[in-house]
This record gives sequence, structure tokens and C-alpha cells, in this order.
Amino acid sequence: MTLEGTPTDFTLTATASELAVRDTLLAVRSRLSERGVCEDTCGSVELVMAEALNNIVEHAYATDQERDFLLKVSIKPDRLCFHLRDGGAPLPGLCLPQGKLPDHTGPRDDLPEGGFGWFLIRDLTERVAYERRDGMNHLTLEFLRNAP
Repeated sequence: MTLEGTPTDFTLTATASELAVRDTLLAVRSRLSERGVCEDTCGSVELVMAEALNNIVEHAYATDQERDFLLKVSIKPDRLCFHLRDGGAPLPGLCLPQGKLPDHTGPRDDLPEGGFGWFLIRDLTERVAYERRDGMNHLTLEFLRNAP
């Protein structure tokens, strides 16, 4: 993983893997904490970034784990901006999933194991945007800096 930039505007580049996701989350959380971002917001960012990065590893690059992702972070006085870029498979239909909760009624043993990621991403961010440009996926995630 490479990290470049200033404490408030930095870029991380890593080869898509579970280890890179973990290292990226640690680096981002450390930078946010150093800049005085509240613990609740750090937790929301970490959860959303884990979902988004794992989607890259597990879906965008499902058959090609030797590819990189790039994360640009901008820590502003009122908001946190994250831009993820990868060259993996595009999102189906070239649009963001709706992020509806899967059916979670019924017996505990019958509850779904997945399907909550896009709901969490949409619920915890202030803004989410996706586009496919020049063979690359571009996902933008924004959070209010001191969101509850």
C-alpha cells in the first residue's frame, strides 16, 4: 500500500485483497482521528469503507486479485469526502444498488447472511455517487464531519 499527500488530502493505492482492505481501514481511521473527527463518525466511515472496499475485492475483481484500487480522501471542516476508483467489473446496470434491506423476518436460522451492505452505505453517508468512466468504476462517498 502506498500513501501520499497531506494529513487532510491524501491518496492510498493498494492491490485489492482482504489484507489491503484492513490496512486501508486502519490508515484512514488513524488519519481521521488525528484530524479530530469524532469517534461516531470514524465508526460510520470505517463501516462504509469496509463494505465498499470488500465489494471491490469480492465483486469487481472477483476473478483477478492482482489489480489495484485507489482511494482519495479529503478531510474538510464540515465533511469528509472519499473517492474510490477501480478497474474491475462495473456495477450491474451501471447504477448504484437501491440498498433495500433484505427480508429479516422469520426464524433466526433463516435470516440472510448478506445483502445489507448497500443499505448501510446509503444509510450512513450524506451522499453516494457512482459512474463508470474510461473503463474504471468511480464511487464517491461523503459524510458530514460530525454526524451523529
